[in-house]
Amino acid sequence: MTTTQEPPVSTGPATGPATGPATAGGAAAPAGGHGRLDLSRGLGWVHAARSALGRPLTSYYLLLGASALLLTIGLVMVLSASSVYAFKATGDSYLVVKRQLMWAVIGVVVAAVVVRMPPRLVRRLMWFPGLFVVVALLLATQTPLGVTVNGNTNWVALGPVQVQPSEVAKLTLVLWAADVYANKERRLDQLRHMVVPVVPVMLVIVLLVLLQRDLGTALVVMAIMLAMLWVVGFPARYFAITLAGIGVLALVLAWTSAERVKRITNFLDPFKDFHDAGWQPAHGLFALSSGGVFGQGIGASQQKWGDLPEAHTDFIFAVLGEELGLFGTMLVLALFLTIAVAAIRMASTTADPFVRYASFGIVVWLLGQAMINVGMVLTLLPVIGIPLPLVSYGGSALVPSIVALGLLISFARREPEAAAALAARRRGR
Repeated sequence: MTTTQEPPVSTGPATGPATGPATAGGAAAPAGGHGRLDLSRGLGWVHAARSALGRPLTSYYLLLGASALLLTIGLVMVLSASSVYAFKATGDSYLVVKRQLMWAVIGVVVAAVVVRMPPRLVRRLMWFPGLFVVVALLLATQTPLGVTVNGNTNWVALGPVQVQPSEVAKLTLVLWAADVYANKERRLDQLRHMVVPVVPVMLVIVLLVLLQRDLGTALVVMAIMLAMLWVVGFPARYFAITLAGIGVLALVLAWTSAERVKRITNFLDPFKDFHDAGWQPAHGLFALSSGGVFGQGIGASQQKWGDLPEAHTDFIFAVLGEELGLFGTMLVLALFLTIAVAAIRMASTTADPFVRYASFGIVVWLLGQAMINVGMVLTLLPVIGIPLPLVSYGGSALVPSIVALGLLISFARREPEAAAALAARRRGR
């Protein structure tokens, strides 16, 4: 069988450089395109991104980079947001940020130790002294050592230092529950092994936190409990009942405080009670709205001059939006999302159940708390006194958050492929 070929059609002498074969309409097609669009070039960046995300050390570098950048942004914003308050209270504009820097250094040192600590040692420390110390400190808030701040007795005075035990309890509970579930890995198909002893212990912690009149932290602890139950496969029908019960309990507890009732009834429209319960959220909105796309510039916030209460703690996100604009707020949210994606990516591929449960619990704690804080500032949620992790002022919250991220970094660098890549790099050096 023979084939025939069409002879090339002559169009006359060439009048210019060749630009590729002619199309039916007489227009020249792009060189090398064979008359159709080459989509591979347009999708090249997609393939490059997938290749980068598939590398062994991707989670490690994402966690390390996002955590370092968030901590840096937090220190800069604490300096800016607290300068007026610190000068008015003490005469030293840098007092608050110097304390925050001290706690940041302590947190980084502890995290550096944790990164090199074997996970089995971390697990051993969670029962004693971990859980024992947390319960003892929570009970100490109801003794003469307890210190009341803004109506909540959730601080303990240990000499010259005041510590908020409930912040330490969040990290301890995540790691302790992860250890319990890792030990019960083969028995988690039974409901009683999912519930006991994690749920009773966490409910005791919630009760101790409620005795401090700290409803916001109690809700965060319950969210951690639900997250740990979900990751071990707690039945969906029981989840619905549990969520409904927590919602009813939260409303009942909120209605026991006149201040909480005002916050709940006015958070959607803070200008309705502008001079009372709506003052803080309304001025938070003023700060965000005046920031525009790129902000007024670092240090240029007007709301921090006394109109916005807790500008360097619970409402630092509002000052960040005023000074760095929409770009700055989206950057912070993107960094939190980066940490979550990297940690969940690692948790979904690891063969170690403790790493899987601990990573998921830490993500729910930090990301959930960030969402609550941002929701408060945007008046999507009532003001319940939840700080923005790594950004808001407060050593009791900052140190556990840094240590938690140090643990995630430790888990990422101990993954078999990541460990092999780091070992090869050290040999290459």
